[in-house]
Amino acid sequence: MRVAVCQLNARDDRKANLAAAEVLLERAAAGGAGLAILPEYVDYLGPAAGMPEPEPVDGEVGSFFAGVARRLGIWVVAGSFHEVGPDPAHTFNTSLVFDRTGSLAASYRKIHLYDVEIPGRVSYLESASVAPGVQPVVVDVEGLRVGLSICYDLRFPELYRQLASEGGAHLLVVPAAFMLHTGRDHWEVLLRARAIENQCYVAAAGQTGDHDPGRTCFGRSMVIDPWGTVLTQLPDGSGVAFADLDLDRLATIRAELPSLANRRL
Repeated sequence: MRVAVCQLNARDDRKANLAAAEVLLERAAAGGAGLAILPEYVDYLGPAAGMPEPEPVDGEVGSFFAGVARRLGIWVVAGSFHEVGPDPAHTFNTSLVFDRTGSLAASYRKIHLYDVEIPGRVSYLESASVAPGVQPVVVDVEGLRVGLSICYDLRFPELYRQLASEGGAHLLVVPAAFMLHTGRDHWEVLLRARAIENQCYVAAAGQTGDHDPGRTCFGRSMVIDPWGTVLTQLPDGSGVAFADLDLDRLATIRAELPSLANRRL
């Protein structure tokens, strides 16, 4: 299957963000992608005061991407959005997967929340307004087993090992809004590590550029093969990048270097 990673600069205008995402998905479909991945918080990335009300999975955001997937006839990983949470003070950071008919095939609630305090540089407490998910999710995309994750999950290898070993994942997807100051040093290193150690393809779709208030995302969306080779990578700015996944190559790598089969813990 050909996959596409879609990179955009979502800001504080949901309608404009959804329209921009639709254009990227159209480019993905025109380029022959059967599966397209969008970034974290694809519908809104701006001041908390202007954030749209959280929604159920069949709200405005879910219905929009279901319609686009159906119209284009492709699978869509709709990044993530603020789903109605367990209480009025907390949402879920949720990724939705739609099949070619626009039906909801899977949903995943981000498990690891970004709580970071670096004096004078960054202060971000995701858990103050987002509740963690508890369930790893793998979805079957026409025989391609796809393990779901979101952004900060990338730093927790045990999640990806479970997706690969228990869920049988062939592809690990990472919708993200990875911060610039950490992305420059860690983004590619961590993505390639997750690919190598789990002998899976990895497709990471990131937000790029400046977002209100005072937030800059790294971008550099990419697809990596199970050997850790970067197959494609986007530069700064919005865009779409493609890669063809070869499950025979994945099987060969796992057979010739059987690290998954040899593990003892």
